[in-house]
Formats: sequence, C-alpha cells, structure tokens
Amino acid sequence: MWQKLLQAWKIKEVRNSLLFVGMMMVLFRLLANIPLPGVDVIALKGFFQSNQALGLINLFSGGTLENFSVIAVGVAPFITASIMFQLLGMISTKIEELQKEGEAGRQKITQWTRLVTVPLAILQSIGIISLMKSSPVPILVRSDLMFYITIIMTITAGTVFLMWIGELISEKKVGNGISLLIFAGIVSSLPSVIQRALVTYDASQLITWLSYAAIAVITVVGVVYISEAQRNVPIQYARQVRGMGSGISTHLPLRVLMAGVIPIIFAISLLILPTMVGQFFLTAKAAWIANTARWGLALLQNQLFYGVFYFLLVVGFTYFYTAVIFKPDQVAENLQKQGGFIPGIRPGPPTADYLQHVITRVTFAGSIFLGLIAVLPVIMQAYSGTSTFAIGGTSLLIVVSVVIESVKQVESHVTMREYDAY
Repeated sequence: MWQKLLQAWKIKEVRNSLLFVGMMMVLFRLLANIPLPGVDVIALKGFFQSNQALGLINLFSGGTLENFSVIAVGVAPFITASIMFQLLGMISTKIEELQKEGEAGRQKITQWTRLVTVPLAILQSIGIISLMKSSPVPILVRSDLMFYITIIMTITAGTVFLMWIGELISEKKVGNGISLLIFAGIVSSLPSVIQRALVTYDASQLITWLSYAAIAVITVVGVVYISEAQRNVPIQYARQVRGMGSGISTHLPLRVLMAGVIPIIFAISLLILPTMVGQFFLTAKAAWIANTARWGLALLQNQLFYGVFYFLLVVGFTYFYTAVIFKPDQVAENLQKQGGFIPGIRPGPPTADYLQHVITRVTFAGSIFLGLIAVLPVIMQAYSGTSTFAIGGTSLLIVVSVVIESVKQVESHVTMREYDAY
C-alpha cells in the first residue's frame, strides 16, 4: 500500500489533488474556529459535554457546533438531504427512474439535494437556537429578532459553502468530500481530547489507559477487516464455442458491511430528536408536558437504556439501509438478461430468494459488529467512569472507513497510469 501511495505522490495530477484537498481541510478548520458573535462559548462547551447525544451532534457537524462557529451545523443538512432522496427512491417511481438513468439522473438528484439542503439548514439553525435558549446556563447573550435572523442566515450560508467545498474535493477523485470534512473535524479534535486526558491522568488510571489503547487497536483492525470482508457468490456465464458448451466463471461480491456508517447516522438522528424536543419542552407551562420531557431526558441519560436502545437502532438500520441499496430482484434480473446464473439455483425468482437469504445472513455479522462499535464508548464509560473518549468508537469507525476509501481511490489512479503505460 505504501509503495502505491509513494507512486501516487510522484504523479503530478494526484499530488496537486492531494494538496488541494489539504488546503480545503485547512480552510474548513479555520472557519470552524470563527465563532458567531453574541455566544458564551464556555457555557456552550459545558452544555455539550454534559449530554452525550449533543456530543454526537457535534461529531457529525465536523466539530463545528461546539464553538458555535459560522459553519455551526456543518454538513449535517446535506447528509440528511442525501439520505432523504435515497429513501425516496424506494417509494417514488420518478426518483427511482432517475437513479437508473446514470450520470444525467445522478446530476438531477444532486441538484435537488442541494436545493433541499438550504431549508434543512434553516430548520436545523432554528432548532439549535431553541436548544441553546433551553439551557439552564445562558448561552446566547442577546435575544432580539435581528440577532436570531443573522445567526440563521450565517449558519445557512456556511452550510452551502461547505457543501460546495465538499463537491470540489469529490471532483479531485481522492475521496468523498463530505466524508473527508467529517474526517478533518474528528482528527482536529484529537489534540484537545489528549490534552484533557493528560490533565486528568494519574497513576491509578494506567490500566484504564492501556485498556483504551488496546481497544483502539482492536477496533481499527476490526473495522478494516469487516469493511473489506465480503461473501463471494459464484456466478456462471454460459456461452457457445464452436457448438460446444462452455462457460465463464466469476463471482458476485456481497460486502459484510454494505451499509457503511449510514446506520449509525440514522440511529444518532433518532436519538438526537427526542433530546432536542425534550430540551425545548422543559420550560413548558403545562406541568405534564414539562414532566414528560424531564422523564424522557432522564431515560436517555440512563447509560443502560441508552446503550441497548442505540445498539438495537444501529442493528435495525443496518438491515434497513442494506435493503435500500441492495435489491436482489434487480440483481437476479440483470444476471438472467446477461446469461448468468448461480450454480444449483434456477434463474429468476429463485436466484433473488437465494441472494436475499445470503445477504440477510451476511448482514447479521456486519450489523452486530457495527452495533458493538457504536456502543463501545458507552461500555468503556461505564467501566472506567470517565467520558474523555465518549465518542471514540464512532469516530474511529468513520476515520478508518474514510481512510480506506481514499487510499483505494488514490491506488486506482496509480493502477490506471500503469495500464496507460502499456
């Protein structure tokens, strides 16, 4: 792998692309550290550290929300819009047809995604402001209408700007732009996490530190293994050669973790929603509404309930999203049209049933692994009694997945150059 990367660096186009991506990440982190005026940043950080679900919001904003910067909601609205259109492809025949049209259809859906991102950014900005207002410690030092409008417009413009940067990065073919921005946010938080850990360290925590290090290594190895793991379904293509029966043997790869990190994003979205709604209704005039909100927030703060609920959501959404992106009926139909078949399985519906059976079993292993990775920080927090690395498992999963994807794209550039040389 390292030899391929060194070869890639020697290619001028790839080197320029990598340097451009690096500059865009630096610009992203620069914007993430420009706070909006009228915000008590210290009170805001304390508010986020006191709630694990809010810490996850900060994670998927790319670490921009904790500073309440000009790009506070980060790329979260664009991710939400993208997921919406993927789900709509299941129920809308028009969007499903566009998805099958190739590049032209993809560009149309991308344009709609951009347009939907803007109102979603506005809604999320309003939600964040409402959340800040419900904090027991004053975070917003002003409360006039013009101040709120300015914040909403600035945050929305920041999201659109990040969406543009993400697309520019994706065009360089060295990784997914949005994923790399989230990756930059996670990596940039490492120095502060290490600093907090060093400040609170004492000799009695040595075993805990060694445990964290061992689990981090095991997690990275496990993520790489599961991300690359696949079940190869044998495929036979029949053809005639001078009147004699012959065939070509190949395989259909079914990835163990076909859904990637999307199930975790879905699960976090569902966990965040009741938290935000509950914070908003804590100050309700009706006593039963305030009590219900208080009960719901207390339930989510219970580590056992939070961990079990989070795990079940991740497992469920892994199956759900795999069903969205992998359609056995279409695969079986395409195989039949191309003259391909699975040995021992009849073409058509029996092939679709077999593929569904295989993907269900394969996804089980991937979903359990993804669920354990998601709740690993909760388990470690209960074991060690510290929240220093409260979101470490999810962060490691995203970082490793993004690095694997980017390395594969860079290696593909080298491979293409080697073919061109011949």
